[in-house]
Amino acid sequence: GIKWMSSLEAKFEDEKDKKPTAEKLERLRKEKVNRFRNQHKISVQGTDLPDPIATFDQLQKEYKVHPKIMENIQAAGFQVPTPIQMQAIPVMLHGRELLASAPTGSGKTLAFCIPLLTHLKQPRNKGFRALIISPTRELASQTHRELVKLAEGTGFRIHMIHKATEAAKKFGPRSNKKF
Repeated sequence: GIKWMSSLEAKFEDEKDKKPTAEKLERLRKEKVNRFRNQHKISVQGTDLPDPIATFDQLQKEYKVHPKIMENIQAAGFQVPTPIQMQAIPVMLHGRELLASAPTGSGKTLAFCIPLLTHLKQPRNKGFRALIISPTRELASQTHRELVKLAEGTGFRIHMIHKATEAAKKFGPRSNKKF
């Protein structure tokens, strides 16, 4: 027999029969990610960027961040990542280069310290394995404080060196040749 229906009903019927394609699912995922970025005022440029995180729990599930680091994040009172942390942490954990800009107090220090410790995986007795250069002693001191709190219980040794003579006393006179 003949089935009579309006064009609106026909369109609905066509949509019902179609299963979501991989392209459509990917487009919907990208739209969701873009809505999330817009909602949190995250502006990004680049290609093949990792999706931002919405919670710190995603770091352990998706990126296998050390459980002790996760514990230290909670102990420090951080409940929800800030916008800079939402996007910068996944970018750095994917080993990508990053140039980020955010206001003072927005969580930039934590945004680069979590990936730094995660990439180092575990402590080794091989000298300095990471170096953070700060433009001021005050910023170096703040970064040092945050890293010490974040790395507590992991075995990483965090040092702040601000004078070569003090470094020689602390690490030995031949430290300048070793490092």
